[in-house]
Amino acid sequence: MQSHDPLGGARPTSRDVARTAGVSQATVSLVLGDKWRGRVSERTAESVRLAAHELGYRPNLAARNLRLGRTRTALLVVPALTNEFFAHVYTGAAAVAARHGFGVVLYPSPDGVGPARDPFASAQAALDGVIASSMATDALKALRGTGLPLVMLDSDPADPGAAAHVNLDVADGMRRVTDHLLALGHRRFLHLASAAPSWTFDVRAEVLAHALRGADVRTVRSALNVADAREAAGRALAAPGARPTAVICDDDILAAGVCKAARRLGLRVPEDLSVTGFDDMALATVLEPELTTVRLPAEEFGRRGMEALLAVLAGERPEPVSLPVGLVPRGSTGPAPAA
Repeated sequence: MQSHDPLGGARPTSRDVARTAGVSQATVSLVLGDKWRGRVSERTAESVRLAAHELGYRPNLAARNLRLGRTRTALLVVPALTNEFFAHVYTGAAAVAARHGFGVVLYPSPDGVGPARDPFASAQAALDGVIASSMATDALKALRGTGLPLVMLDSDPADPGAAAHVNLDVADGMRRVTDHLLALGHRRFLHLASAAPSWTFDVRAEVLAHALRGADVRTVRSALNVADAREAAGRALAAPGARPTAVICDDDILAAGVCKAARRLGLRVPEDLSVTGFDDMALATVLEPELTTVRLPAEEFGRRGMEALLAVLAGERPEPVSLPVGLVPRGSTGPAPAA
């Protein structure tokens, strides 16, 4: 059957389909939007489909999305693209999104610690919702103002500005690190902390301080890159007084900097200095010796974040989620050296 165009070359509209099928435009919308069951007879639905086929009618998806406020697109905001962890979060989120006909746009917050500006002229017109992972405090003011559903990952569960929260049990991860090092006899510690102002790093610091109360603990902060971590750790390890026997790092990247600083100072890992990380990305097994670290389920984290956003868009109120983590002991930790 040949398609024809009643408007002499102009694109056929739903009004043309309605006229040809002898029904209302509302009925055409129900049938072509696959929402006709229980409202329109099978015979009427078939006549609408036949008319649309004859006319060569294709729904204007862009216009329909604007009317419905649904672009089937989510924004994933992360502090940086240089950290492998966020690539895995994206992979998990995108896998769930694809199964539901959604796309995920990945957006790094400027300078890593924010603020994250609205990446589009109007995020509300271009997006259905936002997932923000491990963001700095107050980094999302522009996006909060759009009124879009916001799912927060690795953030303060008491924050009332989010529609849902998905977290990692970073507190348990840090407890596992401190228990491991205390069991090895360590009593002098350096905490190489992330300089980024983020809830997740604040939690790690609080747990560490509580677990190591009574021990000798010094805290030094560094940006999340190997070069700055190497310099910060080098200064701390070379400072006067009793040297720490273990360095607890907020991230595997920081731990890599500590290992480089130790080598420059002639210290052996783990014989002279034990080092721990956090994340368990590929870097942890590239180092020699391999890094004792906390494994975070990054892809599952992204999957659960996207599932939470889809639930919110469906009108549900997801319960807060806290995913378990695990300690992976490797060669970078050993018994404390004799005093």
